[in-house]
Amino acid sequence: MKKILIIEDDKFLRDLMEKKLLNSDYEVVTAEDGSSGLEMVVSESPDLVLLDILLPTMSGWEVLAKLTQSPKTENVPVVLLTNLGDQNDIERGLKLGVKDYIIKANFTPAEIVEKIKKCLGES
Repeated sequence: MKKILIIEDDKFLRDLMEKKLLNSDYEVVTAEDGSSGLEMVVSESPDLVLLDILLPTMSGWEVLAKLTQSPKTENVPVVLLTNLGDQNDIERGLKLGVKDYIIKANFTPAEIVEKIKKCLGES
């Protein structure tokens, strides 16, 4: 069973995505802020990280930079899930090596699960 780490400060969205992923046969762990999320990437060894950008304690950009700089976490696939839809943000994420960039308002939870499956080579 693949493990997904959701780093999202919005409790409603975090819980919604967790339920949707659990129903899709994924193991799910969650973090409410960037710092604890970064720690969980190391301690939980997820197969994929679903990462918000606007987070307390440490932004998603900072988390992403630290993940890509560490040999222990540099190969963990990251999907950005955010409301920041500016083309510069999208390009920045892609340059930093994210597998996908999802704008929250444009996708349903089911579509997000499909994108995760695709990133994990399951569809």
